[in-house]
Amino acid sequence: MPAALRGGSRVQAKPRAKAPASSKARSQAKPRGAAPIPHAKLRAAQVVGLSPQNALIGAAGLMAVALIITLATGHRAEHLAQGIETAIDSEFGAVGFKLNSVRVQGASPMATADILKAAGVYKDQPLLGLDLEALRQRVEAVGWVKQASVVRLLPDTLVLKVEERRQLAVWQHGGRSVVIDDHGRVIPEAESAKFPTLPLIVGDGANEYAATILPAVAAQPRLMERLEALVRVDNRRWDLRLKDGSLVQLPAVDEEAALIQLQQLDQKSRILELGFERIDLRDPSVVAVRPRDGALPGQLVANGV
Repeated sequence: MPAALRGGSRVQAKPRAKAPASSKARSQAKPRGAAPIPHAKLRAAQVVGLSPQNALIGAAGLMAVALIITLATGHRAEHLAQGIETAIDSEFGAVGFKLNSVRVQGASPMATADILKAAGVYKDQPLLGLDLEALRQRVEAVGWVKQASVVRLLPDTLVLKVEERRQLAVWQHGGRSVVIDDHGRVIPEAESAKFPTLPLIVGDGANEYAATILPAVAAQPRLMERLEALVRVDNRRWDLRLKDGSLVQLPAVDEEAALIQLQQLDQKSRILELGFERIDLRDPSVVAVRPRDGALPGQLVANGV
């Protein structure tokens, strides 16, 4: 600035003093080398209008990038990954992403208890830290379950969708009774005493062939309501034991045709109501009926005795 002349004297202008730094500017100054902590990030995110959830998602992405960069550091990368995972779980849990409820869909009440036990999850567990694939495998290891899927519903719910194995029959063999599914596989968790309405099959190999014979028997309601058990004989054919002690012997092949013969016989003479000791259907050309006490009323004989 040029000098100003006043009364013939030359006066040099004084330079303006710099304004002192405001307290606000000093408060915003960042100490050299200081590392921001996660909660500080969340507060900063709120200042600029971001929700804590979005801030954490962004932080998780940055952590993942950092992990990729340090993969060449040997075992240090593994420890870093574990630390990052723990930190993310903790931060997401802090804003509400904790397990609060588990929904089991597609399972009966008896199966649900075993499924929850196998899942091994607990209340307030970090929801985003769950290994969903490992959880699915644990659920599918339960005998009730045919297949399963696991869905995470933020912020606090886990859904276990299962397809339950259909209980087909109670299989009695080797001195014990178990429940089997429609593929003949044992459901270990199912207690046979709790399934009194399931048909009873008996003998070695009965589980393997039950799915074939039972639909044919169930197609005849009058026979089915009188049935006590299906007995596998020499693992090649079936005997049907009725509740009144009667016995129906089926052939090794074409059991359905033999059952149709029995149905026709019953329609003609009501033999299932009258009772008998044995009906032998093993020979498709001859139906042999043995009365329980002498001849049945009307001298029932079908193609021989």
